[in-house]
Amino acid sequence: MNVLVINCGSSSLKYQLIDSESEEVLAKGLCERIGINASAIIHEPAGGEKVKTEVDMPDHTAAVRIVIEKLTDESVGVIASLKEIGAVGHRVVHGGEKFSEATLITPEVIKEVESCNDLAPLHNPANLVGIRSCMEIMPGVPMVGVFDTAFHQTMPKKAYLYGIPYEYYEKYKIRRYGFHGTSHDYVSSRAAEILGKDRKDLKIIVCHLGNGASISAVDGGVCIDTSMGLTPLEGLIMGTRSGDIDPAIISFLADKEGITADDVVSILNKKSGVLGLSNGLSSDFRDLATASEDGNEQATTALHTYAYRVAKYIGAYTAAMGGVDIIAFTAGVGENNAAAREEIAGYLEYLGTSVDLEKNKIRGEEIILSKPEDKVTVMVVPTNEELAIARETVRLVQ
Repeated sequence: MNVLVINCGSSSLKYQLIDSESEEVLAKGLCERIGINASAIIHEPAGGEKVKTEVDMPDHTAAVRIVIEKLTDESVGVIASLKEIGAVGHRVVHGGEKFSEATLITPEVIKEVESCNDLAPLHNPANLVGIRSCMEIMPGVPMVGVFDTAFHQTMPKKAYLYGIPYEYYEKYKIRRYGFHGTSHDYVSSRAAEILGKDRKDLKIIVCHLGNGASISAVDGGVCIDTSMGLTPLEGLIMGTRSGDIDPAIISFLADKEGITADDVVSILNKKSGVLGLSNGLSSDFRDLATASEDGNEQATTALHTYAYRVAKYIGAYTAAMGGVDIIAFTAGVGENNAAAREEIAGYLEYLGTSVDLEKNKIRGEEIILSKPEDKVTVMVVPTNEELAIARETVRLVQ
């Protein structure tokens, strides 16, 4: 079965067409600037070159039609017709408490996802637009929603409740939800597989370190804690997000700067993290590394602060699980930034582990960085959220 995986943003649409039997990516691409001038599609068939085409995409429905056209195109397509797509898997960011696993999309499911819109106002509405567009263009083709929050629904109350009046949890469901769940699920499972072990017998810490970053504690195959909270703002210092702060900073800054609380939250989401710590230099770790080597003190501080926060969470989750067997790095920074991995690992010697500096030079490959005799295995496991979504889609459809 060929599965089309769709990930809709507010003005973008990422896609992959995956053969579920071989798990080969037949084609992938990106529709960008949807609803904006100069919209375009970047399409890449397996074994072929990337082709960028500027085309008018006034909305996501138009974008989905363009994707289908590219997939069935005589020169750059990989299937003869729409009939060769057996199912569509959609990434949905927030499933609230309702969805603890992937689900077939029905009108009732759409209503439930809509009820979570105020928990993820930047993401869920866009995800729903993608779902509705595909349903319109591909009537009768099974649609599956795979939720970023689902994997973390196994957290116990002591992990997901905040220290605020309980009535706010009861009324508004204010609690920790966590995100990047599809990645945490895939990476923890793959890490166990690489070692030839059952995930149910292991304590695993997954470090999903990208521009958005989160850490999870996976004990016995289930998530017992994760660093992101009600929203993706909590937890680690990220590219542009602050991560954990004293909540009183919001009202303090609002008063001092003469701005609203919403303005402050926007600053915490878009102008903070390593971008803010580097005094606006960059949110890209490559730029910060270059600047640090050139003697930029702010860039150096940003990188050290980032690594320190990651190491603190690893320590906290080791305590939460009563030990750790595997620490897995993944996502853009985790997979490709050797310096970040080395600095974080430097904090972990108390766990009885180390990193082989020669092996650590790799980028984007599965590799075990620690020594065979080390008590804790440190490894790099490239994430593959699209494949995980395709697998869940096939499981439900079949």
